[in-house]
Amino acid sequence: MDEKIAAIERNNTWELTDLPKGKKIIGVKWVYKTKLKENSEVDKYKARLVAKGYKKEFGVDYKEVFAPVARHDPIRLVIAYWLHKARGLSSN
Repeated sequence: MDEKIAAIERNNTWELTDLPKGKKIIGVKWVYKTKLKENSEVDKYKARLVAKGYKKEFGVDYKEVFAPVARHDPIRLVIAYWLHKARGLSSN
């Protein structure tokens, strides 16, 4: 956790500011994960600081949601085009 906080401060990822009038505080929590090697020995311990987004209310804390989602058809088209070009079957 200390390494993560030091990295956040070193990279100027965020800064403390005053809470705007009429806004609520969104808390944070630490999420821990143990990474294992192939032989099940501990490789390293990881920690992430995440916002408790589930405490937000639509229309109060935010007004719109954006979730980038790729559809399968365009991805297939790009892969098919790339394979066509890679095989030299293109007329270009």
